Amino acid sequence: MNNSIYRSYCESIGADGEITDIADIPYLPITAFKHHDVLLDTITIEECTLFTSSGTTQTQVSKHYVVDEGLYHLGTQQIFEESYGALEDYHVFGLLPAYLERKGSSLVSMVDYFIKQSRGGGFYLYDHKGLYEKLSSTPGKILLIGVSFGLLDFAEKFKLTNNEQLIVMETGGMKGRHKEMPRAELHQVLLESFGCQSIHSEYGMTELCSQAYSSAGGIFKVNPYFQVRVREISDPFAEANMGKSGIICITDLNNINSCSFIETQDLGRMLTADTFEVLGRVDNSDLRGCNLMVG
Repeated sequence: MNNSIYRSYCESIGADGEITDIADIPYLPITAFKHHDVLLDTITIEECTLFTSSGTTQTQVSKHYVVDEGLYHLGTQQIFEESYGALEDYHVFGLLPAYLERKGSSLVSMVDYFIKQSRGGGFYLYDHKGLYEKLSSTPGKILLIGVSFGLLDFAEKFKLTNNEQLIVMETGGMKGRHKEMPRAELHQVLLESFGCQSIHSEYGMTELCSQAYSSAGGIFKVNPYFQVRVREISDPFAEANMGKSGIICITDLNNINSCSFIETQDLGRMLTADTFEVLGRVDNSDLRGCNLMVG
């Protein structure tokens, strides 16, 4: 096992023997990324691009070292295009205040790459009027990726007419800028402003290289690179029954240089073998800026 942090964790829980069943795979608690450099022993941090989570003075940020940012980009593109089609058919816009105002955001890196692969677009920090004019006048398919509070700020000022070719995708995150609200309530407010068919969602985090997407209602689909298991809160080594809430554990096959098996601090439930729902944070877990609103 060529990862000393993951190996030490497995040894500490007595799971350092041969794994013969996928259900027995140990998932590394995501807090390890706050306190350790989770990286293959053969790689040095000097070789890597550093992604960091957003944090406050009360929280320690997570660090994720990615050896090849270009490979990370290709993985994000493949996952997106398998669900939505070619990026080159879209105009892509990013509404990511807070994320754009700091260094090391993996989300900004991904969206910036999407924009470059698209027919055109760009980032809009607080220029809501400029974004409104672009969304109103741009023909064809449009993808708008935005942090929740940024989309709500836009929704308070502008209203678009019906646009069947507009995909509005929220990535979660209120950052204290708006009151927390259930995902269904958030989506209803955004629907009334953007005039699209549904509100899409992206589920990802600094500690992963892959993402999952929801086309409506906050119901996310797994994909070949992003697999989900839900384990009991009281026993993180026991599988939760279908439909029962528990801790979301993710196998990320694109996390080839850190750790592919991550136990998040997110509460969720499997709805079918290939769909899941994110319900919130597990009690006492640190705040983190991703999709964590009760649905």
